[in-house]
Amino acid sequence: MSDPLIRNGVQIDDGFAEAFPMKATRILITAHNATWARHAAVSATGLATSVIACGCEAGIERELRADETPDGRPGLSVLIFSMSGKELARQVERRVGQCVLTCPTTAVYAGIAEGEAIALGQNLRFFGDGWQISKVIDGVRYWRVPVMDGEFVAQESTAVVKGVGGGNLLLLCSDTDSALAVSEAAVNAMKALPNVILPFPGGVVRSGSKVGSKYAALNASTNEAFCPSLYGLVAHSELTPQTRCVMEIVIDGLTEADVGAAMRVGMQAGIACGAACGLLRISAGNYGGKLGPFHFHLRKLLGEGGP
Repeated sequence: MSDPLIRNGVQIDDGFAEAFPMKATRILITAHNATWARHAAVSATGLATSVIACGCEAGIERELRADETPDGRPGLSVLIFSMSGKELARQVERRVGQCVLTCPTTAVYAGIAEGEAIALGQNLRFFGDGWQISKVIDGVRYWRVPVMDGEFVAQESTAVVKGVGGGNLLLLCSDTDSALAVSEAAVNAMKALPNVILPFPGGVVRSGSKVGSKYAALNASTNEAFCPSLYGLVAHSELTPQTRCVMEIVIDGLTEADVGAAMRVGMQAGIACGAACGLLRISAGNYGGKLGPFHFHLRKLLGEGGP
């Protein structure tokens, strides 16, 4: 057992978050104004919290100024992750087709240039029913599809790259108000970084899971060791009587370094809140190192050594 590490009254576990390889892409959604770009991006990233049941994990990376987009309009950058390139391609086409093509004034462009190409507007052009046209600019093909407010412009393809999914922090707190406040502080710090998303609602998940279940049909189930209502009832609990609420933050990133950086600033934000704000301990979820090859050691991320 290692010596306890206490920062601002908060115990930092000598453990690690375990993450796994994913496939990822970035798309850029622009519109006549930022409001409609956000409508499209929010819709396109809906029902995308976990690959367990959603097929992908997606989120808004950041807002884009007009001078940062291909068509000089305001927009948003969206990251989408899945377990395979094939499933990612399916998710991108469905989400862009149903949520971006349909949204007033929008256009969509690739946000990553290098990598394996998957369809972006390549198949959606057929919605034009033969009236669609294309134009090649600097070697890149764009499709123009007539719609009732003018035309929908879509780059033909976007690129798929390797990504990292499942980085996480567990924030153990004294009560619900404290857990929400600390989680929001950590989420805000993480969202300021590029190349990462926090796919769960508001960036936070209260239904942290473990692999497997007593029910054969389920491949994941509640992590009873971190459930305050089960303290004293389960054979092994990670909690104390003072811990009455636990929140988890899950991070997906384009690289291992991106996920590690997000976890670091998230921990630092939590530590800044400290025990005075009700944060008792920071931990992370792992499965003994057997689920994924990326291991993010909490103390090492904070510069306290480690493996």
